[in-house]
Amino acid sequence: MKHHACTGTGARGGTRRGIRVAVAAGLTLATAATVGGCAFARPRVVVPPSYYPTPTSTSTGYSTDYPTPSYEPTYSPSPTQETYDPDGRADVSGSNCDFSNSLRQFTYTVSITNPSSTDTYSYDMAVNWMKAKPADGKAYGLHERSITVGPGATETYTAKYTVNQSSIGQFWYTCQITRAQKTRM
Repeated sequence: MKHHACTGTGARGGTRRGIRVAVAAGLTLATAATVGGCAFARPRVVVPPSYYPTPTSTSTGYSTDYPTPSYEPTYSPSPTQETYDPDGRADVSGSNCDFSNSLRQFTYTVSITNPSSTDTYSYDMAVNWMKAKPADGKAYGLHERSITVGPGATETYTAKYTVNQSSIGQFWYTCQITRAQKTRM
């Protein structure tokens, strides 16, 4: 029995040999890459869960199968959160607006209550004794002081201003807290 080897040069024999060579080269390359640790990575495919409906197109651009997106903020401050206002006049009250003829001295009792439960504040205070009749915006005296008030605390002090005149006649005056600049410590 005779064995024949296909070694023809015809189109059919040459094509088979070319395919065999290409397949052999591809297998050799794949084997070398796998042995060398360089296996070809397959792309990762994410399949959506089957319980999501298929999106459909509408004139608004949103799927009717999904709720319309809402971008309204849902944030609300907690009861312990505090706002900071550098004008601290709302934290201050005054009483006993007075003038002593014998001492030639204005006095005014000032109380500062720190509304914060966590922060200490320094209050830069200004108290004016103003002309009341006529109320023309003129000041008889000015008292300035800085006072530190701890969280939730109240500090009380007496603002004073001495007039540099030996005799003072009758006059009308009012006491005004004109500044209470608040600074966090």
